Amino acid sequence: MNNLKLLPWLLTFAEVARHKSFTLAARQLGLSKSAVSQQIKRLEQHVGQQLLSRHTRGMSLTGIGEKLLARCELLQAQVDLALEELNSSKEAPSGIFALTIPHSCERDIVIPALNQLCVEFPKIEPKILVTDQAKDLIKDKLDVAIYGGKLKDSNYRALPIGSMREVFCAAPGYISQQGLPASPQDAPLHRWISPPWQGRNITFYPNHDLSNGVSMPITAFAHTNTLPSALEMALQNMGIALLPEVVLQAHIREGRLLRVLPAYQGSQWDFYLVHRFQGEKPLHITRFYQLVRHFFAKAHLGID
Repeated sequence: MNNLKLLPWLLTFAEVARHKSFTLAARQLGLSKSAVSQQIKRLEQHVGQQLLSRHTRGMSLTGIGEKLLARCELLQAQVDLALEELNSSKEAPSGIFALTIPHSCERDIVIPALNQLCVEFPKIEPKILVTDQAKDLIKDKLDVAIYGGKLKDSNYRALPIGSMREVFCAAPGYISQQGLPASPQDAPLHRWISPPWQGRNITFYPNHDLSNGVSMPITAFAHTNTLPSALEMALQNMGIALLPEVVLQAHIREGRLLRVLPAYQGSQWDFYLVHRFQGEKPLHITRFYQLVRHFFAKAHLGID
């Protein structure tokens, strides 16, 4: 089946979904509202599923609409980048692309982004340093860094990616032996696994509410200096851990880990792409940022 005719419909759908308005999308696209509405109707008829849910308060995306939007945003970015590349007199990017990333962004975010980047720019050579420790771009000869937390003052440029929360978890084996804390006040009675970024006090926030946290002193049962080892300790029944939700999803879904105190969460971290280019960014840096944002958002689909 020739799906080329779908391309303008998909781009129109992405514009409507972003604005959640036919009127605003039509204005942005330079089309009439009826033309936009007709394209969405044809797209829904073609795929055989409803993409937008219309109601008195406006509109929202259906489940399949959310998934399609993630793909369409990537398509729009590719179109924009192709035009930017055509208008540029520069040669295709080549050579080493050096970056540092935290463990939390490795598997589901950065590696898929790099895979797509290498398809589009086959002459670049990714060189990745995976660490939860902050690195200096100039000193360590890096092009970009994925950084989570409060930004320090520097001459580097920071582009926002998104936010990631931490949740409490433990393996079923630990829970069967030690039980579950019924409230944050019970937390000091349990074994805790401590990665390097967590202090002696842990704050328990009601889900998605960072203004009413309860801070409790915790004595760590086990210390580690990396996220993967903290995760493995939790999987091996060694205690309760407070870790980024993105890296826990598959383990929780498959029953290897369980949420502890599911009404609470830990801190929420903002993530940035930090680069050292003062003027116009190289084309592959711009594209990498687009891809990282896409896969970051995709990794968060389905998170409560």
